[in-house]
Amino acid sequence: MSAQQPVPGTPTGLIAGEIDELTDASTRAHAAVGGPGGGTGGGARYIAPRRPFNFARWFAATGWRHVVGVVMVAFSLFPIVFVVSSSLNPQGTLTGSNALFSRIGLDSYVRILTDPQVPFTAWFGNTLLVAGVTAVGTVFLGALAAYSFSRMRFTGRRFGLISIVVVQMFPQLLAVVAIFLLMSGIGDLFPAIGLNTHIGLIMVYLGGALGVNTYLMYGFFNTVPASIDEAAKIDGAGHARIFFTIILRLVAPILAVVALLSFIASVNEFVVASVLLIDTEKQTLAVGLTKLVSNPRYADWSAFSAGAVLSALPVVALFLFLQKYIVGGLTAGAVK
Repeated sequence: MSAQQPVPGTPTGLIAGEIDELTDASTRAHAAVGGPGGGTGGGARYIAPRRPFNFARWFAATGWRHVVGVVMVAFSLFPIVFVVSSSLNPQGTLTGSNALFSRIGLDSYVRILTDPQVPFTAWFGNTLLVAGVTAVGTVFLGALAAYSFSRMRFTGRRFGLISIVVVQMFPQLLAVVAIFLLMSGIGDLFPAIGLNTHIGLIMVYLGGALGVNTYLMYGFFNTVPASIDEAAKIDGAGHARIFFTIILRLVAPILAVVALLSFIASVNEFVVASVLLIDTEKQTLAVGLTKLVSNPRYADWSAFSAGAVLSALPVVALFLFLQKYIVGGLTAGAVK
């Protein structure tokens, strides 16, 4: 006597239907594992055969990106490699440095550090002083201005933001004559901040870099929710406490980026420093190193390259120290 089939729709029929579905699913999975023909013998997992390597297809998909990356890296590293090779060349000429690392020696470094006519250590210290104070001052003043434009509403706010952008359209080179006359007049009244002073040069750098850095930080400050300020005000905090204890910690990436950019700009700046700093002992590296190659009869390019390599060390060290903030600070400030 044949087994009685369960009636669909009843509890017994529903349970039987679920058992049949589970049996079919396990059968299909076992067939997929067994082989391409759906067999169950062997129990080995079926692996589809790999297509043979096609160089044309790989190059069209991703290979050309590797080529572009290698070319860009070589293009970026070649000037650095050439300068390092020239600094290690004892001959002191660039024409003898065409063959990279053909001759290696530390004569240029010893010469630039021990020559009494080349106060390299004084130039190096002046550069660190001017660049460091300028970076700190730019970050502090720019952060104060950016916080004011971002959080406060006052008369002339929009005009001030537009003026900051418009002023940055004109290069600083156009104001060199005016800066010289202004600092000369200030020096007659206050010699400590006039011509041939580091304080005067720092003040000029702060005024030139304040505009663009303020606008850059203003965009980053807008990404910080205003609800944080409102919550702090409910707890009784004022603008000063909110700024120094809360906002500055949240905008640390853009502060690091502005400090790095300001430091690099101060180290590389030549025109204003050459106009304002007259005495050799007070000059910066950008101005002092040019004297090594300004003589048309003999230009010590090897010592110049050695000085350039040494002057790049503080920038590289600061860049590595602030590296974790750079990407976030540069990208977040560009989003409204």
